[in-house]
Amino acid sequence: MEECKPEASFIEYLKNVDTPTISNAIELLHLRPRSEGFTPLQIRCLFPEFGPMCGFAVTAQVETVTEGNPKEENTFVELFEAVEKSPKPAVVAFQEVGGSPDYAVHCGEVMSTFFMRFGAIGLVTDCAVRDLAEVRALRFHYFARGAAASHANFRIVRVAAPIQVMGLVIRPQDILHGDQNGLIQIPREAIEGLTKAIESVRTRERQLMDLAKDPAFTARQLRGRFFH
Repeated sequence: MEECKPEASFIEYLKNVDTPTISNAIELLHLRPRSEGFTPLQIRCLFPEFGPMCGFAVTAQVETVTEGNPKEENTFVELFEAVEKSPKPAVVAFQEVGGSPDYAVHCGEVMSTFFMRFGAIGLVTDCAVRDLAEVRALRFHYFARGAAASHANFRIVRVAAPIQVMGLVIRPQDILHGDQNGLIQIPREAIEGLTKAIESVRTRERQLMDLAKDPAFTARQLRGRFFH
């Protein structure tokens, strides 16, 4: 069966939908357990004022603190080439594989600028980032555990490998969606039915909210409606 590939207009549509609504819509499609497919609360949207981020993952494993292995220019160029060749918009996703993740800083103004020039709109990492004021001015999305000042001995270990960001498995070209509520991975199998499912979620929630605004609203009216 030919893989369903999203059109650019579909990605643009998703950028105008909040992440919880998309998450609820995916639940309606019964494609994975409800406890999978999203990052935990430790991964924060650092620039919530930008609104939703949606794009195709470019993955890499990185190691930041130890000095046991030297940096290699080739792996950095390989990463930038992967972003350049990726479907657009791209979202760079990093997994720290070193032993000191609380000291690991994965991106700053210079890297963000390079990523943007090659078509990326944001970065997801299981560690820290920096240069918050400068990157905010670039309007480059950051999803991370926080910020720290030093990049230490940051190096790229491997590019285009499946990674885990605090339990969320991310593969190259996975569709990632995130906003101030968190980050999710959108299954490719969801593409065909997702728009209809989103509209179904919105319709049901609108009906429930209209019900709650009725001056005569009672708890009994929720029977048979709350889980449907």
